[in-house]
Amino acid sequence: MQQGAHYSSNPANFTDIVVSRWAEEAKVSADREKLIILIQCASEKLQGICRWLFAETECRFATLVVQETSSEWLLRYIFYGDFERGQVHVLVRQPHAYKMIPSISEQVHAADWHEREVEDLFGLTFEGHPRLGDFVLHEEWPDGVNPMRLSFDACKPYPHREVDPEWQPVKILQASGAFMMPIGPIYSDYAESAQFFLETVGEDVVRTTPRFFYKYRGLEKLAEGRSIEQVLLMAERFSGTSAFAHSLAFCQAVEQVCGIQPPARAQALRALLGELERLRHHVGAIASICGSTALAVATSQTSILEEELLRLTCILTGHRYLFGLNVPGGLSLDLSDEKCIDLSVSIASLLGRLNDLQEMLRFSSSFLDRIEEVGIVSRQGAVSYGLVGPIARASGVSCDLRKILPYGFYNNAPEFSTPVESEGDGYARLRVLFGEVKESASIIRQIAFSLPSGGITSEHFDIVPGQALGWVEAPLGAAFHWLSIGNDSKVARYRVTPPSFTNWHGFHLAAEEFAFQDFPIIMATFALSNAESDR
Repeated sequence: MQQGAHYSSNPANFTDIVVSRWAEEAKVSADREKLIILIQCASEKLQGICRWLFAETECRFATLVVQETSSEWLLRYIFYGDFERGQVHVLVRQPHAYKMIPSISEQVHAADWHEREVEDLFGLTFEGHPRLGDFVLHEEWPDGVNPMRLSFDACKPYPHREVDPEWQPVKILQASGAFMMPIGPIYSDYAESAQFFLETVGEDVVRTTPRFFYKYRGLEKLAEGRSIEQVLLMAERFSGTSAFAHSLAFCQAVEQVCGIQPPARAQALRALLGELERLRHHVGAIASICGSTALAVATSQTSILEEELLRLTCILTGHRYLFGLNVPGGLSLDLSDEKCIDLSVSIASLLGRLNDLQEMLRFSSSFLDRIEEVGIVSRQGAVSYGLVGPIARASGVSCDLRKILPYGFYNNAPEFSTPVESEGDGYARLRVLFGEVKESASIIRQIAFSLPSGGITSEHFDIVPGQALGWVEAPLGAAFHWLSIGNDSKVARYRVTPPSFTNWHGFHLAAEEFAFQDFPIIMATFALSNAESDR
């Protein structure tokens, strides 16, 4: 990414570049303390600005936040750079009567699914988008029903439409002998619902089309008008395996709005618990990869390690998945220095056993044959789709919010590195998972042996109106929580962009051009959550 390197020489320089480039065509303002640049523009300037940010300055696309008022539509396109450039928000205001917006999916392909989601949930149309409709809302939803509109009452049941027995998925391949194989939406074990249509004319998958949202829960709609405490419960429950990360991102958004600075001890313990969640999540992902390749002994060994980590977590906090710990301003539970040190020692012992397993996998030819050079995502593909987390890092994209947009304890720069591989295949993703486990264990040790003293919550504060973006490097990658608080201290708009939603968008890059039997293994190496997307 050398093309845009000159843009990050210093924060003032980047802000000045944005102002000088767009001041005549848009209204540009900057909060230099928070490193947020706001570009307010007309809809006809949107594509040019977004293309410039994504292609020329190499900012990454975070999320699209849409809010409906009684008189207009507010569309906020959020980009982010490194720690020197911060965030760039592109804001478009559209009269309420106009529901046509220029699509930026051609200029910023990472925004593709965001526009499709908005079209379903709000009824806006993105002019120039190649495929709209049948995304979040499946065929049983009546035409014209958009659950995120102000007029939609989430407390009343909507009239379901009878499913057309003649419905067929969109077929891309038209060649002689082409056929489509459906996978899902119902699976054995604990996998959530999702369907994939695999098209081929032989043995290799030529086209993969995913279909999610079978359990769309309308979390963002249900949050409207709720208290901060009520929405916090939602934030940590739509993805149980990343509950702590998402509740932390939500709390950080509240803290930004209200001007709260959590105590140093709370920030350190938040980082420790976040790394514990990452470590446990990755061990579980490794177990799933072993299971997908039919390594029964390795699967059992890794599953035992995951269970031991869950029990350690429960002993430490009272909950196996870290529920109920984050609160705006800090934590609800203090952890003694002794407990944290004991945790670090126990993790070191578990890590030794995990290292032994990694060495055995390295020399298991039958295992390597199933994941090496299989499910490849190129670096260019990872950048184009805006992939995040271990999946992006396995394709050579070193994007870690703990480093490029540091938050909380990570502002103190604990010593850790971000594992990066270049091959982009299943084995590269596995090596990244192993590498991140070791780095998380190292961070936990650093924190455990140098915990600050003091309290774990801020003094009493008032919930004030405002809006802010909270973010966190969740186990699966960058998670963004946009929060708008109204004058009544209730949530006016809550927008969640989880890493699984971002990464499922690019999953087909790995699944295509490989054999059918590779599909479940490739899916396991992505280790994504369906439920996290069905928010």
